[in-house]
Amino acid sequence: MRTFKIFFNAIRSMSLKKIMRLLSLLLPHPLFALLSFHATIQAFTIAQKKFPKTASNNGIGNAFRHALWCCFIMMYCCKVSSPEKALDFCKRITDMHEELFPNEPLETKMDLHNNKIGMDYFMELLPGIHRQFFEKGFFIDSLAKKMDEAKVLKSLDDNFEGHLVYLDKE
Repeated sequence: MRTFKIFFNAIRSMSLKKIMRLLSLLLPHPLFALLSFHATIQAFTIAQKKFPKTASNNGIGNAFRHALWCCFIMMYCCKVSSPEKALDFCKRITDMHEELFPNEPLETKMDLHNNKIGMDYFMELLPGIHRQFFEKGFFIDSLAKKMDEAKVLKSLDDNFEGHLVYLDKE
């Protein structure tokens, strides 16, 4: 119930222009829209359980959540379409999320970076596993292990290619 309240409040806070922009992406792809919404709820719920203190802020749990979110969007959308179309939609919807709900520049860099890590990780696994056989567990454990090597993003100039990043608020 808390998750739906968060989504409802997010939509309610959007301007008409932002809602129209979101609909312009979602309406041509209704199945992808539903699947990405389901992926969003799943990733948010799992991240809250694994990282209750940092999943909703800019901590390490947020890095995990963004990467997991992209893996889930890719996984669900690949089951009904090609990996290329799923990747294109995932990139567009996650980039649009950052535009519609703007953060500070460093937070935006962190989120976009972690989204890319999730998409890249999915595409890395794709050749070895048929897209119809992907499961959530493939990503949860692996991304949790990647958290051991996550880097603290301190500047817009930082480049931690291949590593999850988070902001250290201490």
